[in-house]
Amino acid sequence: MSARRIALFGGTFDPIHEGHLRIAVEAQRLFALDEVRFLPCQVSPHKVGVLTAPAEERLEMVRLAIAGLPWATVDSYDLFRPQPAYSWQTAEEMARREPEAKLFWLMGYDQWTALPRWQHPERLAAQVDFLVSSRAGIPEPHPQWRMQSLAVDHPASSTAIRQAIAAGETGPWLPPAVAAYIAARGLYKG
Repeated sequence: MSARRIALFGGTFDPIHEGHLRIAVEAQRLFALDEVRFLPCQVSPHKVGVLTAPAEERLEMVRLAIAGLPWATVDSYDLFRPQPAYSWQTAEEMARREPEAKLFWLMGYDQWTALPRWQHPERLAAQVDFLVSSRAGIPEPHPQWRMQSLAVDHPASSTAIRQAIAAGETGPWLPPAVAAYIAARGLYKG
């Protein structure tokens, strides 16, 4: 029996949108993943002061967004542990929980280019292969890190969604259940 193939997909998901889902769907399909595990974080060390929805609300939005994807799960590990929560710590915990699994780290091109500035990227790279989503071609490889490219072009932006909702518009690129949840809770109204 071959090892389970699990992609870890971290982010603030403030809110989760169709672009996130499209990346997960394509990664699952192209790399024969058994699971894509969404890991909403409390506060990204790279986005301090940007979050607008509480952790519990973002966790619920992820649950709603992935409800129809049998291979997708959500894990609250990063939400409720001491902060700041670093990716290498998350990867090491997931490797401890799933010692027989082949782990991947699903990320965008912008994160890939910033990865050398993350805390202990070598420890993260020791646990995972990177799946890098890019709208602009193939990401440059790093000599010590295992990386595969995933071409996904989607215009979704959590920032643009929050701005649209704050301006009284319907947030673009939202799964219907997430849009309904945001409206019912009055999120992102400023």
